[in-house]
Amino acid sequence: MLKKLRWRFIVAAMIAFSTVVTLLLLIVHIWNYQSVTRHQDDALNMLLQAELHTQPGLSDDRTPYFKKWDQFSPEVPFSLRSFSVHFSKGGEVTRMNRDFIVSVSGTEAIEYAKSILDSNKDKGYLNGYRFLISEQDDETIVIFLNCERELESMRFLICASIIIAMTCLFVVFLLVVVLSKKAILPYVKNIEAQKQFITNASHELKTPLTAISTSADVLSIEYEEDEWVKNIQKQTAHLSKLIGNLVVLSRLDEDNPIPKREDFSLSEILWEIAEPFASLAQAKGRHYEQDISDGLMMCGDSEAISQTVAILLDNALKYSPVGGVISLQAWSHGRKVCLVISNTVEENMQIDPVRVFERFYRGDVSHSDIVEGTGIGLSIARATVEAHGGNIKAKLIGDKIAFEISL
Repeated sequence: MLKKLRWRFIVAAMIAFSTVVTLLLLIVHIWNYQSVTRHQDDALNMLLQAELHTQPGLSDDRTPYFKKWDQFSPEVPFSLRSFSVHFSKGGEVTRMNRDFIVSVSGTEAIEYAKSILDSNKDKGYLNGYRFLISEQDDETIVIFLNCERELESMRFLICASIIIAMTCLFVVFLLVVVLSKKAILPYVKNIEAQKQFITNASHELKTPLTAISTSADVLSIEYEEDEWVKNIQKQTAHLSKLIGNLVVLSRLDEDNPIPKREDFSLSEILWEIAEPFASLAQAKGRHYEQDISDGLMMCGDSEAISQTVAILLDNALKYSPVGGVISLQAWSHGRKVCLVISNTVEENMQIDPVRVFERFYRGDVSHSDIVEGTGIGLSIARATVEAHGGNIKAKLIGDKIAFEISL
């Protein structure tokens, strides 16, 4: 359990750190993309104004339009590589300006412009160019601005930040792994103290319990029908069982609760448990059904699994009403074995499927003596299943509660 707790701490820390880093990267790159794009669009708008007011052959006249904007330096107009294509309302090319670029031929410029018109976009990126479409009274102007350097800078920034982020994540992971032992050390000490207390208390209580039980047995010989003697025997047995279950639960909380594992037939164990239970259920007025597949095998502690099934069946018997139905099903699903133990629930029982595995949780909130038990049987069942690498969950289906186990 402590090993799982440590790794949960590591996973939680890494998820938190990864989330923060991811959000920071997204914010930085979105801001950078919008800033670069806004700068390119402003330049395109200036180029459009120059295009509208410049006569063919007088391309140098675009410089004054940039001087009106403080955000552009005087050298910007001379560093921009752009071209434009003018279309008539009928879709024919009426004019083309390639004075500020040499890498694009006239045919390529027309192809670029027509592909933009077909896309029905007013602005965007195409093959390293930022484009803008302007609808005028008598023509449509498509302007392209080369922004390969800006796009390459953005790609470089993205790659560099991802590499740095991954490096930081790896370093943080190593630090969290190293420091996680110290982080959960107080909890580990608390758990160890609880285990030691349970162990010591169980040993200290065994002697007086044995003396009380023996004395009650002697008294029962002389006073066979005495109500008080019977109550002492009943409560002594209950307390002894509770102490034993606490010791078992404490052992299951260890890092290696199942030190010896062996292959065994789960089908045979289920049949052995089900045979006497069927008679007991019938004697108490319950209907018992079972469907156990042949040849179910698993590796683990056969006694612990047997105890888990017995706990669930005993729980089903205690919490089902007279005339209720108890069912046991077991089958194989791929490499896993599935078990489902269900029973009809008493109408007055308030059962929370999420909390049933909590220690000392009882379906009857009043903790009355109507239903006997220590309140930790299902906790033992869950701990045993998880120690074998499986999982268990409870579901309310109509008037039934079902415990589904996957091993």
